[in-house]
Amino acid sequence: MTNFLTCFLGFFCKIFAKYWSNCRPDYSAGKRYGGLAFDFQQETDGACRADILNIHQPRNVDLLPAEGTDDAGLPTAGKIFNNLFCNQHSTNMTRLSNFMTKGLLSAAVLAGVSFQQGDACTRIIYQGNDNLIIIGRSLDWKTPIPTNIYVYPRGMEKQGSDKPGAVTWKSKYGAVYAVGYDGGVTEGMNEKGLSVNGLFCKGTVYDNDSTVGRPPMSLAMFPAWLLDMNATTDEVIKVLEEHNFSLSGATFDDGTVSALHWGITDASGHSAVVEFDHGAIRIYEGTTDMHAMTNDPSWPQMQAIVNYWEKIGGSHSLPGTVSSPDRCVRANYFVTHVEKTGDADLGATIARSVLFNCCVPYTYTVEGEPNVSSTQWRSFSNLRDLRYYFDLTVANGLYYVDLNKCDFRPGASVMKIVTADMLNACGDQTSMLQPVPPFTPMY
Repeated sequence: MTNFLTCFLGFFCKIFAKYWSNCRPDYSAGKRYGGLAFDFQQETDGACRADILNIHQPRNVDLLPAEGTDDAGLPTAGKIFNNLFCNQHSTNMTRLSNFMTKGLLSAAVLAGVSFQQGDACTRIIYQGNDNLIIIGRSLDWKTPIPTNIYVYPRGMEKQGSDKPGAVTWKSKYGAVYAVGYDGGVTEGMNEKGLSVNGLFCKGTVYDNDSTVGRPPMSLAMFPAWLLDMNATTDEVIKVLEEHNFSLSGATFDDGTVSALHWGITDASGHSAVVEFDHGAIRIYEGTTDMHAMTNDPSWPQMQAIVNYWEKIGGSHSLPGTVSSPDRCVRANYFVTHVEKTGDADLGATIARSVLFNCCVPYTYTVEGEPNVSSTQWRSFSNLRDLRYYFDLTVANGLYYVDLNKCDFRPGASVMKIVTADMLNACGDQTSMLQPVPPFTPMY
């Protein structure tokens, strides 16, 4: 009898192994979102979804009705899961099981290939001691984006577009900008310690029928407008809630559309993530809980993924690909588990090391995915001490501009650092700023 049971169990194991190898995901590549699918479905429908509702309650402006949302306007976790991984609108677990059995959820998809695009930026918020807050971000793109540092004084007349009726303003605050192609502001920090960073987010749609006729605003100047006219995150939110503008941007790199969402943080630590959904502005606010953002999916959906991995515990397992969700999970974990310090230089070093863990190796490519992007540069905005650090991937050191030493008085010169000339620079390089004419926006 014992021999019979042994033989039967051996035979059964062989059959089961053969069947399982054909129908289950490849755990070596895809267990993060495949083998744990059912756990994800069950857990995120409960605790993780509750976390989103309680911690990241959105402030919605002109919010369009969304299919498959709960009473608060957020997608249910079941909808999130199926939209991300199955492209289905059913939470029927039998149907999901059939999808998995038929092998439609391949290891490549489960590993996050569906998130891989021509963009891959990461933003973190390092919160140290003594009110030290450092915003770190990477700029990742498939080709080099020449980016230079500009310092603009107060009192300058500017316009948001070359179209009739464009938004115009006279800057209240001086600021440092990172300007791509010497034509568009990617991010920056002003003299009040407000930081604004633009990251790619596929699916972003800035306008709808209701925004037609509003004053035009170009993406090339949008972050500058926010930095020039606002000192705090609350002030930015008020401007966005009014939504008295129509946002658009030029294409670049053979027709690429600048689809962006925005991370905003002030010197107090008050943060917001701003996303545009078919012309509607969705604003998510936080203080100590908005540790990281990357690209796709949208903020609520990304937080469901992050919260799921928090339950697993980063000391045991973390996803390791360059996909947007994987990078966000790693960034969120490490920036909340590193040592806190009040020292500006050490804090910048810590933030830099966290961001290194989430960057994409330079010149990295994936066969069949030519647009997977490598990290071109990193920046670190110290909102307490008003230092703007810049770290070009092909350079040897980390240097910064001290905004306390910049001349922001009305009438002062626009100043510039050509980053390609700073490959061996390190430390305070404020003295290397040179007077230049204002850059010409690529409206």
